[in-house]
Amino acid sequence: MYRRCVPLNLKITLWDGYQMDKINVKKKQVLQRKGSLQSKGYIVESGLLRSYTIDGNGKEHIFMFGPEGWIVTDYAAADEPCDLYIDALEDSVVIQIEKNSELEIDLKKIMKRMRVLQRRIVMLMSESAIDRYNHFILTYPTIVQRVPQYMIASYLGITPEALSAAKSQRLKPRK
Repeated sequence: MYRRCVPLNLKITLWDGYQMDKINVKKKQVLQRKGSLQSKGYIVESGLLRSYTIDGNGKEHIFMFGPEGWIVTDYAAADEPCDLYIDALEDSVVIQIEKNSELEIDLKKIMKRMRVLQRRIVMLMSESAIDRYNHFILTYPTIVQRVPQYMIASYLGITPEALSAAKSQRLKPRK
């Protein structure tokens, strides 16, 4: 039903004199807070990041996970307050990119990322919990065992109990 989503490996060309920073990030270290005007992009070399928001009741809603080879960023412009928190779920090595830098980015790859995000939004509005979980496994096959189940449930927009039921249903033999 779903095609596996591959990590977005952007070809990035920097203008002369611009330097990216490779940084080591500790597990639970926050790289960005909602409302920050200093939003950056992060290319994950190793480890695992996530981006998320926190609603008025203090509940986390995970926007995306960023395993190796993925880019994690808030899509706000460099001079606008960002909407998302970004933190490390594992000790990680990331390449930090300034948003106001002059980058040349492959537009086809950006459009692919936007298409993936659009499909996710439509899926969240219209698919069952089991279909969402199956899509998650196809999208993030390497991290299913690396993140707590409550975070997967948050990403899927369901409760941990609904996730447990979906996983049980997935394991039942089809007749």
